[in-house]
Amino acid sequence: MAEDYGEVELFGLRGSPYAVRVQIALELKGVKYKYVEEDLRNKSDLLLKYNPIHKKVPVLVHNGRPLVESLVILEYIDEIWRNHPILPQHPYDRALARFWSRFIDDKCLPAISKAAFTAKEEEREKGTEESLHALQFLEDELKHKFFGGESIGLVDIAAGFIAFWLPAIEEAVGLKLLSSNKFPKLSKWSEEYTNHPVVKENLPQRERVVGFFKARYASIIASS
Repeated sequence: MAEDYGEVELFGLRGSPYAVRVQIALELKGVKYKYVEEDLRNKSDLLLKYNPIHKKVPVLVHNGRPLVESLVILEYIDEIWRNHPILPQHPYDRALARFWSRFIDDKCLPAISKAAFTAKEEEREKGTEESLHALQFLEDELKHKFFGGESIGLVDIAAGFIAFWLPAIEEAVGLKLLSSNKFPKLSKWSEEYTNHPVVKENLPQRERVVGFFKARYASIIASS
């Protein structure tokens, strides 16, 4: 169990991969926190107060002081609660973990979004190509059970979108990117990660996520 460092609140959204990142980190470390579910169609005054720039979740409030952006929050959590480290100890390895986490957010997720949720076929094909290219980099980087070695680390938590949300997108829009034939290590890692007890406990209902992506896809097609 983590040491008590005061009051912790997490403003999140059940289906948000970014909010779930923070939940998993807190749960792995055994941090006691208050969870506040947000409605992004009717954002609370506290959310707007704590995150006036982005007006999005997640927001971690520690002893009244807010932090935003999931990767920033994950590093903060690891600095405050030292048990179950999610960042490597060596500075070089820590820098690499930060790089690959940013790579996932900056390269993988936009490419997947383009492949799945773009009306123009040419753009979808381009997004698919970019997605496969990015996933190959992760396949090559994965050398152990998890990106963090034998236990879940920062890159694993950041890549949770690929393990859980990407298959839901694939089902919703009829797309296939993460095949076991092309990406055997990533596919096995996805199963290991999503079946980890802490991760599994904090993932949203898959049917609801698939339904959300189906509705999003249908809206895009209808408006094209």
